[in-house]
This record gives sequence, C-alpha cells and structure tokens, in this order.
Amino acid sequence: MIKNDYSDELIPQLFRREYSKMTAVLCRHFGLQHIGVAEDIVSDTFLKAVEHWAIYGVPDKPVAWLYTVAKNKTRDYFKHHSLFETKIKAAIKPEEGVPEIPFEYNESGIADSQLLMIFAVCNPAIASGAQICLALQVLCGFGVTEIANALLTNREIIKKRLQRAKATLRNDNFQITGLDAEQINRRLDPVIKTLYLLFNEGYYSRSDDRQIRRELCLEAIRLVLLLAENKRTDLPEVNALLALMCFQSSRLDAREGADGAIILFEDQDRMLWDQSLIHRGNDYLLKATAGTGVTKYHLEAGIAYWHTTTAPHKWSNILELYNQLLIMEYTPVAALNRLFALAQVHGNEKAIAEAEALDFTGNAYYHMLLGSLYATIDVTKAILHYRHALTQTTSCNEKRMIEKQIAALHKR
Repeated sequence: MIKNDYSDELIPQLFRREYSKMTAVLCRHFGLQHIGVAEDIVSDTFLKAVEHWAIYGVPDKPVAWLYTVAKNKTRDYFKHHSLFETKIKAAIKPEEGVPEIPFEYNESGIADSQLLMIFAVCNPAIASGAQICLALQVLCGFGVTEIANALLTNREIIKKRLQRAKATLRNDNFQITGLDAEQINRRLDPVIKTLYLLFNEGYYSRSDDRQIRRELCLEAIRLVLLLAENKRTDLPEVNALLALMCFQSSRLDAREGADGAIILFEDQDRMLWDQSLIHRGNDYLLKATAGTGVTKYHLEAGIAYWHTTTAPHKWSNILELYNQLLIMEYTPVAALNRLFALAQVHGNEKAIAEAEALDFTGNAYYHMLLGSLYATIDVTKAILHYRHALTQTTSCNEKRMIEKQIAALHKR
C-alpha cells in the first residue's frame, strides 16, 4: 500500500536517521575499503526515493523500502562493475549467477553493523584527528562544515583529513569483523569522543540557525546506548557519557522558547525538566562508579547532575568539579563555565577579576559572560561586552538573545 502524504521534510529526516545505518550494513559485508561505493549506493537510494515518492507516494514502510532498494542497487553494482568481474566472478560457480546480498532489514543486524562500524573507523592506522572526522561523517551524517564547527577548525583541514582517512581504509584492506578486548581498549577513546562531539553539536549547535538540534542529541544517545548495551563495551566511561547526555537532555524543553530563542539556565522553568531522564541519568552515573578511574565524562556528568538539583551547596560542588576538569583537560569553554560557578559561590567581582585575567577577547562567550557578570555592577561595561559578543557570534539565536540582554540593560 502507498501513502500519498509525501512531505519535503520526510526524506531529510530519514537521511539523517538511516544514512549511517545503511552505510554501516553495506560496509560490514563488503569491506571498509569500498566505503566510497557504499556511500554512493546509499546516496543513490535516497535520490531514487525523492523521485519515486514524489510521484507515487510514500510506501507503508519507507525504511524497509530504502533497504530493499539499497540491496538491489548493490546487486546491480556487483553485476555490472569490474569489481564483480575481477574479484567475485572467479570465486563463484557459473550456475550461482549473481551472489545474493547477505543483509536484511532487521534492528539487531543494523545495531551490530553500526557497533562494529564505530570501532572500525577508529582504526589505529588512521591519525586520531582523522578518525574523529571520519566517524562524524560516516556514522553521524555530518557534512564538512558541521565537522569543522564541531572540531573548531576550518573546512580545508577537515577535507584533507577525510581524504587521508579514506585512502588509508582503501589501502589497508581493513574488514569490519568482530573486535577483541585489546582492539576495543585501543579504540574506545576516539569512539567516545566522537559521540560526545555529536551530542554537543546537537545540544549547542555552531553550524545551524537552530541552537538546539534534537535529532543529533537523540542520535548520539542511540549510538552510546549501543555501546552500553553490549557487554564488551558496557564500561564506566560509557555509562558516564550516557549519564551526561541524559542530564543535559532533560533540560532541552526548558532551554528554548516558543520563538526558538535560547533561555539561559537561571531563567529556565524547572517544571519543564524531564524527571524521567534525570532518573535515568542517576542510574547510569551510579553504574559509572563501578570502576576505579575517573574520566572527563565522569566529571562533566557530575557537573550536569548538580545542575539538576536544588541542594544548598550545589554551586560549591560544581566549582570543585570544574577545578578538577580543568586540571585533567583545559578548554576555554570549561574555563568560562567555571567562572559562572565561581560567581555563584564567591560573587561577581571575583569572577570578573579571573575572567579579565584570561583575556579571551576573541571569544563571543567570554564577552557574554562578562556582560552577565557586569549587569549588576556596571551597566555601561555590561552593554559594551554584549556589543562585542554581538559582533563575534555567527548564531542568529545568540544574536537575538544578546540583543534582548542589551535592551533590558538600556531600560535599567
């Protein structure tokens, strides 16, 4: 049966959700050295969906339709391409004809393929930076611009990293197969970092007019769940990352107004916080304490946990966790976030003194923080910093938020 409710939004939604899954399934069976072919087949499948569904309507099971078409296109590729003639035809008997494509549309097979794909693209033969770029593109459907924004670098660097990574996959003849404990241990760090960056891009997007991209947050959680649900990768750092994602996701509804504007933490309606996600986050954080080591994900999950509470000393705990985090891994974002916690504990004046010592004058968030800290001390300086932030941010939502802050200060 065919539905006639074709929508221009349906294909992009399915592309974001299914592209990486389909690529993983194809690569699992035909090898990562043919990743370019797999990506082309999946892209062609979606192009056919655009043409076919616009005329004939959407099938009852659009995802199954996509997998069926991809399977048929793969058969056609091996039937007509020279690869079939040189590498496959000689290995099969004449009566066997075209080999059957050994994948079907089922959730367990797709999950297994993606889990293996996550670790396969984080191959030690590929430079660590390129591993993350490749995983963001192949597993998460990121474009070059999105990857550049997520990694705070430029497009040309990302293009070169992707080219080198894919060349290594082609030359290395690496196959997606089961991984042993040693391989998992060597590859887990870039795997987790990739999924962490994916969630961050959804939670606070730098490459889209929308500040919050829920589909990316959900995709990151789904992929981390694949790790947590597999006994070989159900590790403390994985559960810590999952706890962090649950805590942060619990506040998504409260972070965005009806007009799409960002609502700052102190102005959020706590009634909109998702308590079920907070409870799940608590469970995962408890599981994360099973090991003896502490990772940045443990510390960030702890910070996110305290944000969900109303405990009287929560800001002191948050400040202490930020102090530990900066010792473990210093980043400008963490340093600025720490100053907000410092202001809650020791007052705005002390936070301003430490902020100005950092001198992150080229950072929009630095000026936004100082604008907030000066708001109750020196309105003129607050407006000046907000104006600096306005010239440095490229986000439409951030600009609207800053303009509101400036307007409120002018009224005062």
